[in-house]
Amino acid sequence: MPELKLAIDAMGGDNGPSVAIEALKNSLKQNTTTQFVVVGDEAILSPLLNQLDLSEHPQVTLVHAEQVVEMTDKPGATMRQKPQSSMRIALDMHAHGEVDGVVSGGNTGALMAQAYFVLKPIPGVLRPALMAAIPNMTGGRSYLLDLGANPSCDSETLFQFGVMGSVAARVLESDKHVSVALLNMGEEELKGNDEVRSAAQLLSQSEHVNYIGFIEGNHLFSGRADVIVCDGFVGNIALKSCEGLATLIIDELKASLTSHWLYSWFFKFLQKRTKKSWQRLKPDHYNGASLIGLRGVVVKSHGSANAKAFESAISHAIKEANHRLPEKIQDRVESVLLEQH
Repeated sequence: MPELKLAIDAMGGDNGPSVAIEALKNSLKQNTTTQFVVVGDEAILSPLLNQLDLSEHPQVTLVHAEQVVEMTDKPGATMRQKPQSSMRIALDMHAHGEVDGVVSGGNTGALMAQAYFVLKPIPGVLRPALMAAIPNMTGGRSYLLDLGANPSCDSETLFQFGVMGSVAARVLESDKHVSVALLNMGEEELKGNDEVRSAAQLLSQSEHVNYIGFIEGNHLFSGRADVIVCDGFVGNIALKSCEGLATLIIDELKASLTSHWLYSWFFKFLQKRTKKSWQRLKPDHYNGASLIGLRGVVVKSHGSANAKAFESAISHAIKEANHRLPEKIQDRVESVLLEQH
């Protein structure tokens, strides 16, 4: 297998470049044959690389970028006004075949717009989608898409999300029997809007998708479906609502169990005994949303991610690139188009 090369937009995110560089150091321990291209302001990144003894590392290359896409920048304006940003340079390198994937914690809207413009969609794909893994009650993970790239979708677009998500889940989880469901306000066939009901017909008629029907929000984490499809408006709200609830539960639990020394001891004991389960449910473990449907690998790290979470995003990008996910999605999309005609 050829040596993998990954570009890291080190200037994005709420917590600064130090998060990306620390994540890089940890990733190097796990990926001894992967080359990393760190893109950003050399004056800022060089001292950070020096501090972690990465300046002369044989797997690390620094590429200078004069501009930075800020979290407050308007997506469209960044393409015109910041052609030399770290985000754009990383994507250009991918488009030119210099790297096999890109990871960025920067402005989500700007990343989606620039990735669409630079890499282009896979032929036949109507709209790329933002997809992320979520834990489920079976001990595995499910994949939810779209998470905000497309606030409104017609039935054909939702159908394609099911196709692309099915391929991604099968490749990333090594599972040949991937089930696909549509997120809806009820499980009955008559529930939902016209787009969702029409998408259900398309999915049920396709031999390329193992469609199992509608799924409600309270079953997102049940493991009933390996892939859960919705438009970006619904998906974004659903995911962030779940993240907010998880934070509330954890904070309330910690506050209750640390209010007395005996409770505090019990809390530490419980954490130790359930360490594996505790780690599996932490959001850091699932950080990294993939922009699928493009002619390349682009993974968006959460803007507020810490180094551990950013490392998860890097690992996710490496896995997608190693498995050549865009090519496999393209093959399936071509088969679906032939089926429809």
